[in-house]
Amino acid sequence: MTEQVELTDPVDHSVGGVSGHIFRRFFHISMSFIPLVYFNYGNQMSEVFSITDEQLVSTVVILIILAEALRLKLGITIFGQRDYESAQISALAWGGFAVGVTILTLNEQPELVWPLILSLSLGDPFLGELRRRQLKSVNVFIIGSIFVAAIWISCFMLVDTKLWLALIMAPICVAAEWPRLRWIDDNATMLLIPLSVILILLPWF
Repeated sequence: MTEQVELTDPVDHSVGGVSGHIFRRFFHISMSFIPLVYFNYGNQMSEVFSITDEQLVSTVVILIILAEALRLKLGITIFGQRDYESAQISALAWGGFAVGVTILTLNEQPELVWPLILSLSLGDPFLGELRRRQLKSVNVFIIGSIFVAAIWISCFMLVDTKLWLALIMAPICVAAEWPRLRWIDDNATMLLIPLSVILILLPWF
């Protein structure tokens, strides 16, 4: 999201209006299935092309970059995108890039990949909808942190993520969504900033 979106309802900037906005939210949530597909079927897909899992992810990231470069060259937006994304790197491209980097970095640690990606795929639209309801920033932060902490606690129960990480990572993931920068979307900051923190904490795991 950019500075201009903070001033108006994001629906006003969505290609397709309300329908486009809803589609964008559902697409964002569908990113939750990426760890499931990768960790359960990634090896099988890699074998089809006779490449490694890492090469498969890298190839997908490169394709995303090339497709985004072409889209920007043509200056077009698709259903669900924001109108201003015709002239800047889209949230979709930033999200795909950040997810790829996260998987490549923590390829052998699904217990970390899962909560990081879910914090983005579920946390970002949740925070966005809270803001659409004109909640105060402090309330968005508190409610958002509780929501993201629940994601990390769920991952503790399902994929053995360290429980103590919920206390540390929840507010960091929410704070990572705050920057309003024209040159990088929060789909990237919400993964890359927490990922950097995880890498710093790895020696204590």
